[in-house]
Amino acid sequence: MTPSTDLNIPLFERAKALIPGGVNSPVRAFKAVGGTPRFVKRAQGAYFWDANDQRFIDYIGSWGPMILGHGHPAVLEAVQKAALEGFSFGAPTEREVELAEEILSLVPSMEMIRLVSSGTEAGMSAIRLARGATGRSKFIKFEGCYHGHADSLLVKAGSGLATFGNATSAGVPPEVVQHTLVLEYNNVAQLEEAFALHGKELACVMIEPIAGNMNFVRASVPFMKRCRELCTEYGALLVLDEVMTGFRVALGSAQSVYAKSIPGFKPDITVLGKVIGGGMPLAAFGGPRAIMEHLAPLGGVYQAGTLSGNPVATACGLTTLREIKKPGFFDALSASTRSLVHGLAQAAKEEGVPFSADCEGGMFGFFLLPELPQNYPAVLKTDSARFNQLFHGLLDRGVYIAPALYEAGFVSGAHTADDIAATVAAAREVFKTL
Repeated sequence: MTPSTDLNIPLFERAKALIPGGVNSPVRAFKAVGGTPRFVKRAQGAYFWDANDQRFIDYIGSWGPMILGHGHPAVLEAVQKAALEGFSFGAPTEREVELAEEILSLVPSMEMIRLVSSGTEAGMSAIRLARGATGRSKFIKFEGCYHGHADSLLVKAGSGLATFGNATSAGVPPEVVQHTLVLEYNNVAQLEEAFALHGKELACVMIEPIAGNMNFVRASVPFMKRCRELCTEYGALLVLDEVMTGFRVALGSAQSVYAKSIPGFKPDITVLGKVIGGGMPLAAFGGPRAIMEHLAPLGGVYQAGTLSGNPVATACGLTTLREIKKPGFFDALSASTRSLVHGLAQAAKEEGVPFSADCEGGMFGFFLLPELPQNYPAVLKTDSARFNQLFHGLLDRGVYIAPALYEAGFVSGAHTADDIAATVAAAREVFKTL
């Protein structure tokens, strides 16, 4: 297709005149990989079609929520029925209670939950709750983990463990991030030193158990175990950000994966999003009753939202969770994801391309590196120019992966063996050119 006939180009030009960068979330702009974003007209199953009606096998799935694929019949029916009953009420509904019951039945570390509208909202509320429950101000996060764009979370590491973080975004005053300590992911020694220096001042440690915004990097079992032990020892709360991993890597979420290796493992607060909304704006945070009762109207930690528990969003999320609970769903999803990852790795090996990959459930990631990185500095060593070639080569062949090498990928229940085979075949063709 020549540029003159690509309908995505005039759409992008129109968008750039009206919307900063032409997009409503930065990674969509293709700035990291170059070229013109694809404007989606429609989606069904494992595919979407762009403005030119070109079909793509979709491995972002709205960045994780579309675990059933696009347009699942049961979800569509539930959403249509809910919409007919009303879009929003600003008052409680029975479906909010049903969704809470469903989530809590699958994630036993939580006894109570609060529904909100976005992962950013859930993440910032979880930190406020941790501070309110402990009476402390400081907290730890890890470089490469993304917990939303709240001011105190847009932070990079300071000059050492005795100093706190520096803002990574304009518009964030230094005093707002003065209580945020940023550490290296999977660095046990550094974690222990940070607690020795600041432990009695820490409200919480916030971590993605599998980081999805430095591609796919999982916390090692010893590292996660030490996070739990130190939080318990010093009276800080362990906050697991499962916005991306929740109900995506396992039916019990990532915490259930770690509990297999760490007896009795559970977080104090869990942050959820994406899959629990099934593609609608819905997120949540929850934990034991004693912690959650610090929230208004029971306690002094304020949090509110006009659209929280939206009736259409809860219908979408509730039906999605009920579908993925069905026997065999996660076994099949995991098998599809492993097949994709193994196929890509084999194709890269045969073509002499450095490649490493990992996956869990319906989430995966790969690096153009010979070994899997364990933290953000190691991730930065990947070959970005070569990744950009791979991205555009796959795009030209009808395969859509994240337009940035720092993002994980997602497989849905709608991806077939033929889709996986076509993706591996396309990748093999591109690997030959790298």
